[in-house]
Amino acid sequence: MGLQTRMPWAPFLLLQVLAGKAEKAENLDFFLPGDYLLGGLFTLHANPQGVSHLTVLQVPKCQEYDMKVLGYSLMQAMRFAVEEINNHSSLLPGVQLGYEIVDICYQTNNVQPVLYFLAKTDYFLPINRDYSNYVPRVVAVIGPDNSKSTITVANFLSLFLLPQISYSAVSDQLRNKQRYPAMLRTMPSATHHIEAMVQLMLHFHWNWIAVLMSDDDYGRDNSQLLRDRLTRNNDICIAFQEVLPTPQPEQVVTAAELRQLEDILLKLKQATARIVVVFSPELALHNFFHQVLFWNVTDMVWIASESWAIDPVLHNLTGLRNTGTFLGVTIQEVPMPGFSEFRVRRPRTPPAQPPNRSSPRGTCNQECDACLNITRSFNTILTLSGERVAYCVYSAVYAVAHALHSLLHCGPLYCTKKAVYPWQLLKEIQKVNFPLLGNQIFFDEQGDVPLRLDIVQWQWYQSQNPFQSVASFDPVRQQLKVIGNISWHTHDNRIPTSMCSKKCQVGQIKKSVGIHPCCFECNDCLPGTFLNQTADEYECQPCPSTMWSNRKDTSCFKRKLAFLEWHEAPTITVAVLAVLGFLSTLAALVIFWRHFQTPMVRSAGGPMCFLMLMPLLVAFGMLPVYVGPPTVLTCVCRQAFFTLCYSVCISCITVRSFQIVCIFRIASYLPRAYGFWVRYHGPYVSVAVITALKAMLVASNMMTTTINPMGHPDPEDPNIMILSCHPNYRTGLLLNSSMDLFLSMVGFVFAYLGKELPTNYNEAKFITLSMTFSFTSSISLCTFMSVYNGVLVTIMDFLVTVLNFLAISLGYFGPKCYMILFYPERNTAAYFNSMIQGYTMRKD
Repeated sequence: MGLQTRMPWAPFLLLQVLAGKAEKAENLDFFLPGDYLLGGLFTLHANPQGVSHLTVLQVPKCQEYDMKVLGYSLMQAMRFAVEEINNHSSLLPGVQLGYEIVDICYQTNNVQPVLYFLAKTDYFLPINRDYSNYVPRVVAVIGPDNSKSTITVANFLSLFLLPQISYSAVSDQLRNKQRYPAMLRTMPSATHHIEAMVQLMLHFHWNWIAVLMSDDDYGRDNSQLLRDRLTRNNDICIAFQEVLPTPQPEQVVTAAELRQLEDILLKLKQATARIVVVFSPELALHNFFHQVLFWNVTDMVWIASESWAIDPVLHNLTGLRNTGTFLGVTIQEVPMPGFSEFRVRRPRTPPAQPPNRSSPRGTCNQECDACLNITRSFNTILTLSGERVAYCVYSAVYAVAHALHSLLHCGPLYCTKKAVYPWQLLKEIQKVNFPLLGNQIFFDEQGDVPLRLDIVQWQWYQSQNPFQSVASFDPVRQQLKVIGNISWHTHDNRIPTSMCSKKCQVGQIKKSVGIHPCCFECNDCLPGTFLNQTADEYECQPCPSTMWSNRKDTSCFKRKLAFLEWHEAPTITVAVLAVLGFLSTLAALVIFWRHFQTPMVRSAGGPMCFLMLMPLLVAFGMLPVYVGPPTVLTCVCRQAFFTLCYSVCISCITVRSFQIVCIFRIASYLPRAYGFWVRYHGPYVSVAVITALKAMLVASNMMTTTINPMGHPDPEDPNIMILSCHPNYRTGLLLNSSMDLFLSMVGFVFAYLGKELPTNYNEAKFITLSMTFSFTSSISLCTFMSVYNGVLVTIMDFLVTVLNFLAISLGYFGPKCYMILFYPERNTAAYFNSMIQGYTMRKD
């Protein structure tokens, strides 16, 4: 593998000059000689502003700036891991790991230590075209802790493929393996931290928050990640966002910074948002929280980013317990046996100084009592809080050790010592997969170790973990798991609420108010609509036609189906009439069949009477199709069969009336026409033609409108779905009844013309009664259907059909059956002849 340089010559010369100054910088704080050295970059002093990276060549003294206790603890974790591997581990038998640890003073001392690590033992970085066989001072670099410094360092180390493992930098920029191929880290990326925060807020239904960020890349990048995450679902809204002022050296607050902090705190006190998410390094928060205490800000929920979630110095401000509840997102807690004692242990023997080094300096090095004493004062809180980021440092050292173990082909007793090139070791580190204190350490495609994140709550009770885990977040499954109760700083320990608008009740939609989707009004879903929250919280969905819903429903229910049923009183009444009609028609059929040759049957129409009685009998027998749920067959019967049967009967009566008038009035005037009528069976041909015309009318009506049964809501009660034939049935009924009404009027006219005929042939009274009833019932039905809609229409249609058939059965055949049964003497040929003779004599 060839590692070709991609840097221009001018920067290379500058790097060589800077690397040459490494000897004069004297920036090493801890040194341990060994066969293979690890470079360590830690923040041991707080120098928030300082000067340019390329000009800072001297490390600040202990007495100049406050010491970072957590940084010192992380540095001790690296030393602890190296000594554990050298003394007690089966890793790297016969090989001694060493380290050179540098204080980067927060951000101001990044470049010079990196160049020192890249240089050879003569402190110069040679300019080569190919660095495949180049061996720098260290085999790998652990650190730094913050993202900005890590990116600065990674820009140098990635050019040489020198492995760099950060234990605390979370920036998503570091996941770009084309730009930072040598960058690895044992801390999950910022995306996972943001997701853990969002799921925590969603778990407690907080959707109205304030965001505070530091005026640097860390604050800007993380706040932007949070905004991007929130815009995906619009579940949480940012009420306002403010930038915290960058502190001056020695934490001196200027007048401008004080005014800026006062403006922020005024907004916090006036805002309705009670959740404050803070993205900032801990150095920018000391002045802020002092002002929070001064302004007596209370009842807040502070959500800390990983940079200050477990900071012991901020936690030491015990007055913060009165400002609200503190929650933070940090790496999981992993016990490291023996580390608490090691952290405050003085080195047994001063280690050898690196070659060509000057005398010990007054920084936090191995001989500095002040740094050790400060750490001992915080050791209780560090011990109680458990090892979190320290484990990330610990696992980073072990990852390098396992990679070296593989690269040096180590056996149980010894390793093959040889030159280790950075690109070779990087490949081995990317492939490691080993257990370490209950966790599996491996690097994913982005170079991250997917360790679990914890949600911690700050506690101030004596002898208790100051950073108590209350929930955990799995970066792989992207799932938050609540594992403990939170002690809320509220009345009755109630969960704080932070919403722009109260949550809508079940079945209410949101109507946005203003620009924030979390601010809305709640409106009820009207009957016939429902709220499907998974689809759209801002619009009610209509129910399907066969379903219905009440006000504020979240689902639709099936409407109650309404149709004519047997157990209902109207159905029973009409069914009794239908049975009466069937029996009376059957009786008339039997009577006419037994007295078929008598004059009474002949005068009533003879064979044509059976053409009327048979359809009547079948129609009465099929009237139950009106009862029960409508089907295609029952709708055909209602719209076609009954009207055809009725038309056959009406046409027979009309033709019979016309024929009687022809015999007594027209035959003598038009004998040839009457002979033609008789010869070619005029009555039957007329009935057939009229029936065919009616069949064509019914068929055309059924072809233009569907015959499938349909349901439509009851206008008086939408919960009920009325099942009936096609709603255009009333139109078809009017069209079908028009011909029957016309035949009824024609029959009525012929019957009226024959009112002076012999009594046995004078059927005007009966035909008039039948036709008038038929005409009146049909008009009444059409009028009723235009006013009412529902099962009553079906009942009315059923009733009118039965009454129309009864009018024919009883009105036309009833009197004749009565005469046949009770006046047999009038059913003789002699009696009929006498009646005809009497009519003829009156005419003369």
